[in-house]
Amino acid sequence: MTFDVNAIRAEFPILSRTVNGKPLIYLDSAASAQKPEAVISAMADQARTAYANVHRGLHTLANETTDAFEAAREDARRFLGAPTTENIVFTKGATEAINLVASGIAADIQPGDEIVLSVMEHHSNIVPWHFLRERHGAVLKWVDLTEDGALDMAALEAAIGPKTQLVALTHMSNVLGTVTDAKKIVRLAKAAGALTLFDGCQAAIHLDVDVAAIGCDFYAFSGHKLYGPTGIGVLYGTDAALDALRPYQGGGEMIETVAKDRITYNAAPHKFEAGTPPILEAVGLGAAICWFEQFDLSDIQAHERMLYERAADHLSTVNGLRIHGTTKGKGAVLSFSLEGAHPHDIAQILDRYGVAVRAGHHCAQPLMTHLGVSATARASFGIYNTAEDVDEFAKALEKTRAMLV
Repeated sequence: MTFDVNAIRAEFPILSRTVNGKPLIYLDSAASAQKPEAVISAMADQARTAYANVHRGLHTLANETTDAFEAAREDARRFLGAPTTENIVFTKGATEAINLVASGIAADIQPGDEIVLSVMEHHSNIVPWHFLRERHGAVLKWVDLTEDGALDMAALEAAIGPKTQLVALTHMSNVLGTVTDAKKIVRLAKAAGALTLFDGCQAAIHLDVDVAAIGCDFYAFSGHKLYGPTGIGVLYGTDAALDALRPYQGGGEMIETVAKDRITYNAAPHKFEAGTPPILEAVGLGAAICWFEQFDLSDIQAHERMLYERAADHLSTVNGLRIHGTTKGKGAVLSFSLEGAHPHDIAQILDRYGVAVRAGHHCAQPLMTHLGVSATARASFGIYNTAEDVDEFAKALEKTRAMLV
């Protein structure tokens, strides 16, 4: 489909509203993207016409719902380039996906075993590993960044050693937009016999992700950043990695047999999907993937790159403003600090002009410490943003600066 940003915007009902009497300029897609009508309608239509529980019934509604649910799994498989749908586990988000892996490998972690992370990780890719540190004696090894915000690959190589059990890194930073070299990371980890996990929440939307080509053991992303609903995420795992992983929760669907004195588990992915899953949310995720795939990813990337560069050019003229993360090839995420102004105040005043940006530590406190700040403001761009959005953001920021500095 030809990339027409105005036609795309028309598919997002929320973008027609006003905020504080101003047209909404939504620059917070890295936190959660807005939803096109195709996603909203898919979920509503499923609920209206063919809703039942999945996998367990023999009646028509159950079969139709199961078909829709498993079709969404196929959409996720195709989207990530996974070999089969058995490699795709539905979770309630990337946070649960990473916790699932942490819980599943916990019994194999011995005191002194090492988990390698970077200082730019989201808390969802930090806290589960702290659980293993607290409860099993794991050692967390931290990899720093270069001056421009890139992952220090020399430091990463030095951090991986014979005690490394897992290398868990972001594929694209939610704060800096930094893209990591996933294939090289996997090669370094495999040479040490370590597992690899990537937080793909940002990368899955902005990069061409092929998990088979990357060669990682695990890859996680959330639906709500991909123009889909909240409450649904995906964990990809290789056959070997999922087979070795212990079940995360117990209940219905994840079992094969249950007796008073024993249980046997279902095969992956079902052994990780205990209880009634997020059925409508999965349908919404499938709809979001299909909607997104109608566009050429290179067109989306070029559009988002234009938006980022236009915004960076505007902000470079603002006195006292510092952009965090300038490495080449970064994604369309612009985090900044304004001397003499707290990020929370910036965000609140921008909201008066209808501009929605994020402010805070972005669930990345080790990164804030590395940057020497307590918080940043962040503008993140999506498929529906326009050059006019960027220009209005820049004008509103100038007015905000005049009020605060």
